[in-house]
Parts: sequence; C-alpha cells; structure tokens
Amino acid sequence: MPELIYRKGFSLKHEVAGELEADYHSALVQTIKTADFRYQRGRLTVHLAREFGFCYGVDRAVDYAYQTRRRFPDQAVYLTGEIIHNPHVNEKLRALGIRFLSDPGCAIETLGAGDVVILPAFGVTVRLLEQLQHQGCTLVDTTCGSVLNVWKNVRQYARDGQTAVIHGKIHHEETQATASQATEQPNGKYLVVLNLAEAAEVCDYIRNGGDSGAFLERFGAAASKGFHPERDLGRIGLANQTTMLMSESLEIAEMFRNAMVDRYGAERLDERFRAFETICSATQDRQDAVVSLLDEHALDLMLVIGGYNSSNTTNLAKICAHRLPTYHIADVPALISAATIRHKSVKERAEIVQADWLPPTGPVSVGMTAGASTPDNIVGMAVERLSRLVNSDPASSVCPLPSG
Repeated sequence: MPELIYRKGFSLKHEVAGELEADYHSALVQTIKTADFRYQRGRLTVHLAREFGFCYGVDRAVDYAYQTRRRFPDQAVYLTGEIIHNPHVNEKLRALGIRFLSDPGCAIETLGAGDVVILPAFGVTVRLLEQLQHQGCTLVDTTCGSVLNVWKNVRQYARDGQTAVIHGKIHHEETQATASQATEQPNGKYLVVLNLAEAAEVCDYIRNGGDSGAFLERFGAAASKGFHPERDLGRIGLANQTTMLMSESLEIAEMFRNAMVDRYGAERLDERFRAFETICSATQDRQDAVVSLLDEHALDLMLVIGGYNSSNTTNLAKICAHRLPTYHIADVPALISAATIRHKSVKERAEIVQADWLPPTGPVSVGMTAGASTPDNIVGMAVERLSRLVNSDPASSVCPLPSG
C-alpha cells in the first residue's frame, strides 16, 4: 500500500526554490538588513525590527505546499483552510491551482482516493484528520513543530487526569486542534480562556466555587463536552496557542498557580497544577525584537504588517500600541495616501480608515515589523510605498497592488 501521509516534503526543495524566490523574496529587504535594519530616503527613516516576517514553520509549510503541487501535477490538491494567515500567500497558492476546502463549493465529504490534502501549519483537529484518512486521501502534513510540542503536553495532561486550560482563541484553527488532542484521550477535558479577564473569572471560581450553571453559560462554548467546573478545575495543566502574547500567557499561568495554592494549599500544588512554556520561539523572538525596536529608536509611528486574523501579528500591534501610534495593515494598498490609511486598530474589530496619520513636514521616523506569516516582498513593497508617500513622489497617488 502506498504511503498516504507525508510529513517531510518530497525532496523537491531545489526544484521549487526559484518559484518561492520569485513569489516572496525582496532585494530591498535584504539591503535594509545589511544596512543595520535601517532605510533612509529623503525625510523618511524606516527602522525594521531585527526579527520579523516568515518564521521557520511558515517557510516550511509554504515550501511543502509548492512541493506538493509539483509532486502531484495531475491530481486535485486541496488545503483544509488557509495554510497561514496571510492573504497574499493564500492567493499565490490559489494561483497554483490549490483549492481551499473552506471556500464555497468545496466539500470535504466529496474527497477520496486520488485527492491530495495539505494540512496547514496550525494543524487540524483529530476528527478531521481521521475523516480524511478514512476517505483515503493522500495527506501532506505541514503542522508546525511548536504546535506539535503543545499537543504532546496537552495529551500528557489528559493521561494524568488534568484538565488542559488553554490560553487562546476558541475559534482559531490551532486552538481547536489543540483542544481536540485533549479529548482524544479517555476522560480528557479542556477549557479555553482568551485573556486576563477570563482567566480571573475562572480563578475566582477555583478559589470560591459558585454557580456551576452560570459558569457553563459563560464558558460552555469554550469547554469540552460534559465539563463541570467543580470537578474539572480541581487538577489543571496550562497550555497556550503558540502565537499568543508571551507576557500574558505567563501572567495567566501565575494567576492559576496562585488560585490553586489558595484553594488547596502550597503543599499540594505539584499534584494539582502543571505548566509548560509553549509559546513558539519565533513568536517570542518577534515580540522581543519589537520591544527592542521601541526602546532603541525615537519613532513617530509604527507599521505592523500581516493578516487581520493573524494572532501573532495582532499581538505585535498590541505591544506597539501601548507606546506610540500603531497601524496594523493587511496589505500594501492599505497605505492609501499620505493623508489616509486603512488599518485595524487594536481597539476595533473592523478595519477603519484614518486620516492625518503621517507627519506632513519634517523628518519622519517609522518603525516596521511583520507577523510570522508575512513574506519579505510585502514588507519591501510597504517600504517603497511609504517612501513615495512621505517624500511626495508623484507616483504616490496610485498604490500598486502586490505582485510576485
């Protein structure tokens, strides 16, 4: 029987290297890196964070997708959903003829032997994986190693009778996949908390008990089936979506640790509470780099580039927004003009259009970073576009759409 799941590519890396270079490389970004991550033209200075853009896991996932298309040129190739949270990259994959099962008209139930399905960097739920295998699909698994590490810890929690408390976004593909790893084990349980406020509510219940019905009305959609707070919060293990804000994950872990001590006593902490640091190292590197950028340079504003549904990009924007005006943009056309920008504020769910975002005169110092799903060519085009706007280049009245 032929192998039906591939996890290490197809030894076609060199064959697709030229395509990847053409689609995602930026000579300008390379030049900026060699110039101490600094770009200067006219009255504009851009300071790039020293860690930004594609991480190893994303680079690997995109590489495997290109290899898959090359390996199966005559077969239908699908992605379960976005391979990463970047619209430019996902459109490039569509241009290769890779279809998205999340798109209208695509149904997982219709797939079978002969169909190739790429699993994204976030991973998929246990149930979805089993369904695709049962239907005989050939699978290409690009799940990031950092995500696999979280899954390992969550499975161990479940085997040891501990509820996995996951700091994450319940509707995010990665968190759903992680939660499914807990319930794969007999009697496995999970509870997802989004932020410090939700964690505080759960910790209050641990300390003081309360109305379990009210608790389930509040958190039922973020808990495993049959979850009961009095029973299932007695022994817990902390985990997180790998792209969350590291400082918040650490604070949430400490909140739960203290709550368990208050309820059960310090002498019983080891049997009641466990926590492992499972933030992706690349996510942490990008968060550390943007803090260093803010500390080292006097900036007028910050541009953060990445998909609006990208958790790690959103958290980079949150870090910056505490310090100075910050604009999270999904693509280069969001830089509409020197007077107007289209962006997602950290305080708003929807995209907004804002006026008077660039200083009209004098030197302009801009910090720039990009989420782990943003390729270098988008960053390079953003720098070029920004330079035209700041320096009043006549071409700045028209914003070019991203190209290869």
